[in-house]
Amino acid sequence: MATPQVAMFRQGLRAHEHLEFDLRPGATADALRKAFAKLQDCGIAQASVAGFSGQLWRMLAPPDAVPAGLQPLAAIHGSGGTMPVAPHDFWLWLQDRGPDLNIDAARQAVAALAPVLMLVEDTPGFVYRDGRDLTGFIDGSENPSPADAPEVAIIPEGPGAGGSFALVQRWRHDLAHFHAMSVPQQERVIGRTKLDSVELPDLPDNAHVARMVVKTADGELKIWRRSVPWGRAAVNGLQFVAFSADPQRFVTMLERMYGATPDRVHDRMLDFSKPETGALYFVPSMDALQAWVQG
Repeated sequence: MATPQVAMFRQGLRAHEHLEFDLRPGATADALRKAFAKLQDCGIAQASVAGFSGQLWRMLAPPDAVPAGLQPLAAIHGSGGTMPVAPHDFWLWLQDRGPDLNIDAARQAVAALAPVLMLVEDTPGFVYRDGRDLTGFIDGSENPSPADAPEVAIIPEGPGAGGSFALVQRWRHDLAHFHAMSVPQQERVIGRTKLDSVELPDLPDNAHVARMVVKTADGELKIWRRSVPWGRAAVNGLQFVAFSADPQRFVTMLERMYGATPDRVHDRMLDFSKPETGALYFVPSMDALQAWVQG
């Protein structure tokens, strides 16, 4: 089996940075190959996660390395409003022990890619306390175990095998609004207890957990979440990152979140947090990346 990008599953590093780039006009596949080889020479590519838009990956890779369903993220319209999309060509997720090491890696990456890709989004993130969102709730409680994560996230066979689809969104919170509520009220928005993340027995239909836990005939839809908070005192939120072997799982969950479903119920979290960006990337296997770089 092809080897996935291992940094998707690396945990324990508290500093994160998400860089998104657009292709420069006239950039060629050969110039992109040389720029990515520079990232490898710096050691950045091996220690990070690299994702490509469908359009860019098709330009670079042979057909057997392009998975089915590799399409841009589409806007979703529902009772909760309209979900924005902001497609870009390349995404690089850096993670390290501290922000000082991340900023050095980010500057090197931007310099290496500058001839072919221009930086358009730069979102530093961090692990908050014991893995909580800035709302104070534990993030990722529905995640599979690390041992089961590859089965959820990685395409097992066929075109794109060893790769994964990544959903990347920056959400901005209205924490003043959220924290103005009592803890029991907050818990009914999320659907879990705040202290220890136990699911509520009387789950409201519009609670975040109720909308995001999706049961099908084949079992519960699972994704591998790797989100982290971002921001400063006055402006902050969640950098949402999730991986899946099937991008339709993201669409199903987002439609339920926005109430683009027959029941027209939307996720109550939309009253307190809104996405500012949104893109779908393909994260090819290490084998596919290496084959491309070597030509």
